[in-house]
Amino acid sequence: MTNNANVAAGQQKLRSKKGHERRINGTIYTVLVVMSIVWLVPFVFLVLQSFRSYKLEKGGMVDYLLPKHFSLDNYAFLFEGSNFFSWLGKALIVGLIVAAVSAVLIHACGKLLDKGEESRGRRIALIGGSLLVGFVALTALTAAMQGFVLAGSWVKVLLSLLLFVLAGWIMARVYLKQDSKLLRSIPGYVVEDRHEGLKKFVAMLAEFLVLGIIVQFILAPMTMSQYVRWYINTLTIALFTAVLQTAIVLSVSYALSRLRFKGRKLIMNAVLVLGLFPGFLTMITLYFLLKQLGLTQAGAVPGLILIYCASSGMGYYISKGFFDTIPKSLDESARIDGATRFQVFLKIIMPLAKPIVIYTILMAFMAPWGDYVFASYVAFGHQNGYNVAVGLYNWVNTNDFQNYFTRFCAGGVLVAVPITALFLALQKYYVEGVTGGAVKG
Repeated sequence: MTNNANVAAGQQKLRSKKGHERRINGTIYTVLVVMSIVWLVPFVFLVLQSFRSYKLEKGGMVDYLLPKHFSLDNYAFLFEGSNFFSWLGKALIVGLIVAAVSAVLIHACGKLLDKGEESRGRRIALIGGSLLVGFVALTALTAAMQGFVLAGSWVKVLLSLLLFVLAGWIMARVYLKQDSKLLRSIPGYVVEDRHEGLKKFVAMLAEFLVLGIIVQFILAPMTMSQYVRWYINTLTIALFTAVLQTAIVLSVSYALSRLRFKGRKLIMNAVLVLGLFPGFLTMITLYFLLKQLGLTQAGAVPGLILIYCASSGMGYYISKGFFDTIPKSLDESARIDGATRFQVFLKIIMPLAKPIVIYTILMAFMAPWGDYVFASYVAFGHQNGYNVAVGLYNWVNTNDFQNYFTRFCAGGVLVAVPITALFLALQKYYVEGVTGGAVKG
């Protein structure tokens, strides 16, 4: 009887414990759901208001959520006076054709180079010939579809050719066996995968599609509305900042993680102390310095890139923490085999540090994407130098708020879409980078 009573008491205690856990978990989930709804409500409101026609309804704030007349008037206004959609359609067609031609040719060159030892001249001839054919196809298609005339545009042609050759050379090198580790940057890539060739080709196709569109923009630029110009300014600043800032941050982080030199602790402590002071304290000084260099107003885009990248090395903390978790024995083994520090960093550490690389790129991209303070005082009233945040704010601040509110909402939705999609696609690596770099292993 005593044993039965003990068993019953144990089961009752277990049920009570499970019930308590269910209640706690239910409370936590309820709180999280409420927080998610509160977080999403403003965005839902923004999206719905962007579809409220400013021609058929009152333009400003209203006391109802659902539009009475769903319309794309606000989005049409953003591209008014621009040939963006027709240009994009033509650019995609040109880009796809050029991407297919270039990818096939580089793929063929890569296969030839893999079959045996080739002389340097032979390699240059193979890759150069392939790229030249792709570039001729690009210019011919651009000429046919955009009415582009080569006469008087040799600078654009040479710049485009340089970009084309550089990208093609890099992608051709990827096909060589000694550079196969670069392919680990492709999402879903698996070493020694039987679909490796197909993944290489698809990655090549995507690379040349983007390149074809970029070169198309140089050779036959679109007519831009105010909003499109602001959007391109923002995208240009964010992309250049992401690349430069990532390179600087990862280099500083690797040096402070792996190298031991005199003054290392002093530098780290000094950077930590300097980081306690907000960047806004330097706004006046930065403005006059950039003004002397011609990097304000009309030159606001390169000026902002310089501002965002200048002190980026001070944000090394999380990246350094991640590098500290990678065993130093890998570095030592590679050094014994004759690798340089740069080769160790590029070919050994970088493939292992994909989460922190993606995290750094995301952070570097997101900061200038939504920045208003620095962008507003560097552009200082010059509309062609605005980014999207400054341009949209001026719509509702200096223009008629009642008429521009819904157009402001439409512009905000288009700003939010790419960064939201990018974050959702790379969320896994973002979380891995934060958690891996937060605690030293």
